[in-house]
Formats: sequence, structure tokens, C-alpha cells
Amino acid sequence: MHICIFEGIYYSRLLPLVYLRPTYELRCGILKLKDKILRHFPGAKVTLHARSYLAEYLAERYPQYEINSISSDECVFINGRVLAEKDFLEKIDLNTPQDVLYVNGEFIVAAKVSGSKLNDLKNSLHDLFTISDFDGLIKRQVDVKLIHYPWDLVNNNAKQIEEDFEYLTNNVEKKINGKIYDGVYFINKDSIYIGEGTKIKPGAVLDAENGPIYIGKNVKIFPNAVIEGPAFIGDSSAIKIGAKIYEGTSIGEVCKVGGEVEASIIHSYSNKQHEGFLGHSYLGMWVNIGADTNNSDLKNNYGSVKVYINGELVDTGSQFVGLVMGDHSKSGINTMFNTGTVVGVSCNVFGSDIPPKYIPSFSWGGADAITTYDLERSLEVAKRVMARRNMVMSAAEEKLFRKIFDLTREERRKRGMPN
Repeated sequence: MHICIFEGIYYSRLLPLVYLRPTYELRCGILKLKDKILRHFPGAKVTLHARSYLAEYLAERYPQYEINSISSDECVFINGRVLAEKDFLEKIDLNTPQDVLYVNGEFIVAAKVSGSKLNDLKNSLHDLFTISDFDGLIKRQVDVKLIHYPWDLVNNNAKQIEEDFEYLTNNVEKKINGKIYDGVYFINKDSIYIGEGTKIKPGAVLDAENGPIYIGKNVKIFPNAVIEGPAFIGDSSAIKIGAKIYEGTSIGEVCKVGGEVEASIIHSYSNKQHEGFLGHSYLGMWVNIGADTNNSDLKNNYGSVKVYINGELVDTGSQFVGLVMGDHSKSGINTMFNTGTVVGVSCNVFGSDIPPKYIPSFSWGGADAITTYDLERSLEVAKRVMARRNMVMSAAEEKLFRKIFDLTREERRKRGMPN
């Protein structure tokens, strides 16, 4: 079978988190959206479809996959925003001899395509797909979740940790590996997985009474840290002394996290080392949260939170929405973020008062004033930060970084910022 995980026109609702990655590279639970799809298709030939400016970077990152090309005569297209839960293949019938389009409302879920229709789609792989591209196929409605906005990732995170935990630990005989020091407390130990090379120091509490805890390889849990499940800690991350990691939190690979974190996703390679609250938030890669930075995730009137997404004010329908921060952005010490704040890519936010609820990519400043963060300076800092993790920014990554600066000129111009 050949599957194509594709991007559609609604990717922009997930900005700024998807400036530097396709939608299916976002995390929800333990796994990324792409990996949740792929687990249903072991051994399949895979095409990754994305915006054209992401293609070179994707090809570098995933040489085993076809990028924006399909070499087979039949293909199953799957929306990269699909939340492919364990019953996904029970809801779409891929054994039907007919070409068919599966939708949830007016949103594409998946499509089985062959013949002349597939040839048309192959010729459209340089564009983003819309439902009209699949005109002529038999249409069937299915109850499959899709991720529409950043808060959908956060709101589904706890349940997805549970489902991913079940998938990843199924038939695993030894769940507790690494070095567990005397004085570590486990609650509901059967729902805890600890990878090889991980160290859990004295006084740490892992409480899986209300949901599982999955800790990857070579993680360090410092003394007196508390982790409440469902929770995920990625490979080579560190949870600092006295940290309070509450339910529904996913912390990706190579992160350093302290203070209080609740119902949030930290993608990977990001730091929130110090005291301060992070709640119902999504942080991208290479983010650094300064000491005593806090975000609000609940309005004082307990009303529905409204968030600026791609220039539009969107009612989330949720009482709890925190901070969305794009890759390579940073906050200074004692920064205060209002409920439902969105910070773009490569921003440096600081100051004594609450900054705006929407901060364009490549911004420098805070409540008092914001100007453009010079591209060359921001690029130099990004490379320096990556070097601290023994990583070098590739030519493709630098090209992509520069492209995002150009793509976000208009949002800065609208706010009177120099470009």
C-alpha cells in the first residue's frame, strides 16, 4: 500500500506552530500526528506532502520517504491533521474496490484514489489540497477527529498519552528500566514506563493513579520532582529539583523543565528550567522560558477564551487556553503572558508589563514597544542555541528560517514594525 500524508489549505489555523514544519509533525500525546497515522500502516510506502518551501527540509529529515511525489498507481491520501486513534481503520474501509472520499463534515479525512483521478492529484502535489480536488469520488461521512487549532492538541493531549502509552507498552515485559534510587515513590507502578539509561533521584514521586506516565531513555528526574499522569517525558530530557508536572503534560526530547507545568505540550529541545507557571500551552522547538515567567490560562470571568490565529480573533469555546509560542522564541525573566497569547517564530519577549496577546514572528520587545528582530541577529542566536545541543543548522534549515522571515513581513507591517 502507498499512503500520502498531506497538507490542506487549513494548515494556517495552526500557525505559528507550523511555520517550520508540516501540520503532521505536531505532537499530541507521546507521538506526533504523522506517527499515529503510520502505526496503522506498517510496511507501507510513504509520501509526505507539504507546502513547497518545506520540501527540501523534509527530504533532508526523512530520506526514506517520497516528498511531494507519488510513484504508485493507487494511493491512500490521509489528512495530516487527522488524529488517528486506535479505531481509525475501523472507520475507513480501505478494502473497497471503489475510489472513495472519507470526510468529517466538509473536512477531508482520507481518500482511496487510483486511475485518472490519481494522475490529476499527482500533478497537484505542488499545491495544498482542498476538498474540490477529490470531486467525483464517492463521499462517505466518518466520525474521525481532526486537529483544527493549537488548543485542540492541548485538549486532546491527556487522552492521547493514555492511548499512545497502551500502544507503545503493549507486550513489553519490563517497564521499569534505568536506575531508580532509594526514596523514589511510585503510585500505580503498573502504569509507569521508564526507559533505559534514565535516572530517578530520591524524593521523586511518580503518580499514575489517574493516568499513565511514560518516561523515555536517558532522562534525569531530579530529587523531589513530582509527576502526575497522564504524562510523557521524552528521551534525554531533565525534570529539575522540585518540579511539579501535572496531568496532561507532554515534554518532548532534550528539554529541561522546572517549576509548575499543567496540561501543556513542550515540543522538544526547549527549556523552562525555573519557577513559574505554564498551563494549557504549546511551546515549539528551541524555546527558552525565562525565570519566573508565568502565563494565564483562565480568564477572571471564567468565559470562553478568544485567540488571534493568522490575523483573526477566534473564539476557542474553551475556558482554559494558555500560551502558544513558535520555534526559537524566548521570554525574559518575570514575563507575564495573558490568557490565550500567541507568540510567533524567533521572538524575544521581555518587559515588566503584560505584552500584547499577539506578537508577530521576529519581534523584539514587549508591552512598552515592539520592533523587528533583525534576521541576521536572530539567525546567529538560533545557530548558537543549537550548537549548545551539539547540533548544526543545515543549509536547508537556514533557507527555511529566512523564508519564514519573508513570509511574516506582512504581519509585522500591519503593526507598524520596520521590515
